[in-house]
Amino acid sequence: MTWTAPQIERRHEPYVADERAMLEGWLDFHRDTLLYKCQGLTAEQLRRRSVEPSSLSLLGLVRHMADVERAWFRRRAGGDAGLPRIYYTDDNPDGEFADVDTADAAADFATFRAEVELAKAAVEGRSLDETFISERTGAEISLRWVFVHMIEEYARHNGHADLIRERIDGETGD
Repeated sequence: MTWTAPQIERRHEPYVADERAMLEGWLDFHRDTLLYKCQGLTAEQLRRRSVEPSSLSLLGLVRHMADVERAWFRRRAGGDAGLPRIYYTDDNPDGEFADVDTADAAADFATFRAEVELAKAAVEGRSLDETFISERTGAEISLRWVFVHMIEEYARHNGHADLIRERIDGETGD
């Protein structure tokens, strides 16, 4: 039996809410949108590269965002700097994209969903004003900035996902 990406009921952002609910709502909308762009595709289709020489694929984007969720919410904002990356290594910094040919799409989707839930748990009840020091730049960064950055990161990659999906089967969407 061939695995296909599951159907997604996208949650929509709130139109009226406090700042935290608005940020969480928009982030959840974009998380759902990435999976929505993948729904109904087989593992083989999800692995398909966008266009040479790019290594972008829908599965690569799902894997990338699982690592990004872990990095920003758990490693950085959550303070668990020792938590290893999922697909990225010093020897293979583009592993989330480069290694999709042999990847298990069902497992990668489960990893993505688990990382989203763990990310939510890592910052639940924490103030948007809480800060941490960036290990890369030394800059002080707020949890609010992380939410805004993640919304931007998903929005950019969801645009990539639109183009990749259209190339696979002609589907376009919102």
